[in-house]
Amino acid sequence: MIFSKAQHKMRLVSFVALLATATLVAGDGLDWWKTALIYQIYPRSFKDSDGDGIGDLNGIKSKLPYLKDLGVDAIWMSPIFLSPMYDFGYDITDYRQIAPEYGTMADFEALLAEAKKIGVRVIQDYVPNHTSNESEWFVKSTKRDPQYENYYVWADGVRGADGLIGPPSNWISIFRNSAWEYSPTRGQYYLHQFLIGQPDLNYREPKVQKEMKDVVRFWLDKGVSGFRVDAINVMYEVDPKNFGGKYPDEPLSGGTDPQDYEYLKHPYTKDLDETYNVVYDWRDILDEYIEKQGEYKFMVTEAYTDLDLMMKYYGNGQRNGSIPFNFVFLGDIKNQSNAREIKLVIDKWMTFMPSGKVANWVNGNHDQSRLASRLGTDRVDIMNMLALLLPGVTCTYQGEEIAMTDGYVSWQDTKDPQACNTNDPINYWKKSRDPNRTPFHWDDSKNAGFSTGNSTWLPVADNYKTLNVAAQMNSKKSHYQFYKDVAALKKTKAVREGDLDTRTFSQSILVLTRLAPGTPGVVGIVNLSDKDETVDLSSLKLLPPQLRVAASGVDCKLETGTTVNKNSIQVSAHCAIALQSVSNCC
Repeated sequence: MIFSKAQHKMRLVSFVALLATATLVAGDGLDWWKTALIYQIYPRSFKDSDGDGIGDLNGIKSKLPYLKDLGVDAIWMSPIFLSPMYDFGYDITDYRQIAPEYGTMADFEALLAEAKKIGVRVIQDYVPNHTSNESEWFVKSTKRDPQYENYYVWADGVRGADGLIGPPSNWISIFRNSAWEYSPTRGQYYLHQFLIGQPDLNYREPKVQKEMKDVVRFWLDKGVSGFRVDAINVMYEVDPKNFGGKYPDEPLSGGTDPQDYEYLKHPYTKDLDETYNVVYDWRDILDEYIEKQGEYKFMVTEAYTDLDLMMKYYGNGQRNGSIPFNFVFLGDIKNQSNAREIKLVIDKWMTFMPSGKVANWVNGNHDQSRLASRLGTDRVDIMNMLALLLPGVTCTYQGEEIAMTDGYVSWQDTKDPQACNTNDPINYWKKSRDPNRTPFHWDDSKNAGFSTGNSTWLPVADNYKTLNVAAQMNSKKSHYQFYKDVAALKKTKAVREGDLDTRTFSQSILVLTRLAPGTPGVVGIVNLSDKDETVDLSSLKLLPPQLRVAASGVDCKLETGTTVNKNSIQVSAHCAIALQSVSNCC
């Protein structure tokens, strides 16, 4: 039977309505993502199964029970695709093959099957801005193969004031130096906003858009539950047709290093309006798979940009888009931020977010200094609790649940091209992302239980003997135990569906409340000072008088299970504590 487009849309709406009804009972299907706990895995550093010092898919599969027990709903794996690994997987040779150091497609399928069996979804990393220069697409494009000729951003050089032919414009790579590289084979320059080995795809070419949509469908057909989309806001550059066939120079920013990306402003290479429609097109594809596979397909986009531009990724009123990654905890909260400043950061995102959309909270990722190193170990429980109890999606980077710190990586051991490109053995660490990518600490055995090999791709941090999963699992009070207890609260009706109230009781006391009718309320209290405080929650009228400690951070004197009166709660210095009302509220 052939349906018209309108009929198909009506069938899809009917199916979605039916599935949504089932979801209310099953707690799955379309609604799984709205309050999901997503755990980011950096595959190279998570668990090595074969002793070569590099994490792999079988290693990840072996640790799925740990993640399930922790309370994780889905894992997002940084790229596992075929790659020469100049940027460790973000330079992709083939989007449909697995890098051999990580395993095989059969290994991936086994991981996916096991994850689904125990109720953990798999989210794939998607890198649409660029490929590797070893990709068949790029090799053929350099040879002007008719199919691939316009797959990348190519331009002729321009004659400078010195009479020599140079790059088409002054654009600078995010990884330093010119964003243009000359290809002798083609006789033109190609654009690379990142490494020389990462040529930018040309999204003004319809064949590229179709190709990348087919990649999305390939992995959806495999059964993944969605995508994390990399570097989305640099996907488009200005159309040279609007500038006399040339790429215009970008204006100076006032910076002092002419080889550094921040030396220029980026009106012609970043945050272009065309980007949003491509994201909306991908959302349409994901929506097709609701009917095919019976679950919502998740998409989150990475864009370090202004908040108002970030919000456009949600949609435009007529078309749905993605969840934009919320980086306010990474950029706007410092190790000395007080309660009022943190409240303002939370309120800002909730205020800017369009009505009816879903928030998300992120404390770290593979590109940032780890939470414990950035804000201090005494704020790990605090920030983890906020990310877990606030409305919407929580994204946790591997190791945050045990307060892993950045490891030391010498100049000689440095692998990150962003650091290597500085050619500076003294100050390389300022650009290096290696310290927050060091291997995961499973226990106090050789290589922190990460690998049985004689060496690891990056050195294991030297504090692994005392800071590891096994030690914290065996401790009555630990960052791990607290994280797990708060993750359990994230599953409660109050946190999944309840209203949010954030209040500051002083410069150091922040209180977050989640209340829903007919169910116990949840309260998170944060003490940012180095002094014990007494907190009176009498002003929260809907809370019943008695509260029970449901999760107690490592710096808290009140133990889990203790009952307290809401008008007099003793909160220790640097304590993050979560309470649940003894009786139903509202």
